[in-house]
Amino acid sequence: MPSRLSRVLEVVPGLALSVAVMLGADVVARRLGAVVLSLEGLDPAGRSSPISGISMAIVLGLLIANTVGTAALFRPGLQFAVRRMLRLGIILVGIRLSVFDVLKLGAWGLPVVVVIVTVALLASHAIARWLGVSDNLGTLAAASTAICGVTAALSVGPVIEAEEQETAYTVANVTLFGLIAMLSYPYLAHALFAGRPGSAGLFLGTGIHDTSQVMGAALSYRDLFRDDAAFRVATVTKLTRNVFLVAVVPLLAYLHARRTGHEGRRVRLAKLFPVFVLGFLAMAIVRSAGDAGTAAGGLAFGIWDPAAWLKITKMVGETWGSAALGIAMGGVGLSTNLRAFRAMGWRPLYVGGLAAILVAFLALILAVAVGPHLTPAA
Repeated sequence: MPSRLSRVLEVVPGLALSVAVMLGADVVARRLGAVVLSLEGLDPAGRSSPISGISMAIVLGLLIANTVGTAALFRPGLQFAVRRMLRLGIILVGIRLSVFDVLKLGAWGLPVVVVIVTVALLASHAIARWLGVSDNLGTLAAASTAICGVTAALSVGPVIEAEEQETAYTVANVTLFGLIAMLSYPYLAHALFAGRPGSAGLFLGTGIHDTSQVMGAALSYRDLFRDDAAFRVATVTKLTRNVFLVAVVPLLAYLHARRTGHEGRRVRLAKLFPVFVLGFLAMAIVRSAGDAGTAAGGLAFGIWDPAAWLKITKMVGETWGSAALGIAMGGVGLSTNLRAFRAMGWRPLYVGGLAAILVAFLALILAVAVGPHLTPAA
């Protein structure tokens, strides 16, 4: 018992520091988000920040680690945050996903998302190999570009045994290029697809990486150009992309096992379907079952009305899940020396930029070809 208590106490300082970074990052993200909305001519009062607190946590952690520094006292807790809180966060955000969101897009929706995810995965990995970037960085870039930005990078990192600095670099790419897209794509979408909400929404939902960035761009589009239908298409398209995390993580785990010399030996299912991915899937199933209960004004699991069920899912997925991922990202930032970024050079940044451009181009093509067919119900 004393040894167990000592291990718990050993974790406390670093975990507390990661929590503090998460809380500070949330404040910074909200204030920066208000500035961004104001620059776009929108009133930030009552609106969600278009800047992700999860991404900001890694930035704040990096600043602290590379200025003040982190003492050895904090290391056990930082490792706990990076490993345990990360997995908990991924599990909790699974409740954001529902099969009914996928169905809202209609017959065209799923094939479109399959195309964007497949092409983005293959092309991002090809770009990484062409530029001579490591397999891990290429895989992280592919997953974050194809599926759901930061969450995808955090989910894939453990199964391919990526170094913390590789994950941190990928998150930095997602943050940088996603921010550029979030600020510019609403205006580009309106210039190209004014009066065609399906096309505008599909472009925003497929051309931007991270969920928070898509939501920020879609909200800006809705408020700037009075187009709620485009907002719904963008939101549902992005949620549908996120569902593919369940399939892509095991696939990338299998490919990693083959690449690292396990192709001649049996690959354990536990390696392909780690507990946190199964937990993510379980939470998505719970969300879908609850949504089935609230259909046509019923009750989720015979207990919660639609408003109460929505409140619960937001609390678990957005409040608790985002907090856990923010703590994990704070731990990653606090554990990362920027010299590691310099050692990796500029090539991973080029991979992120080229992948973002490629995905945007493909999103434009799909928006023109398929967008008019997509208008999910309110």
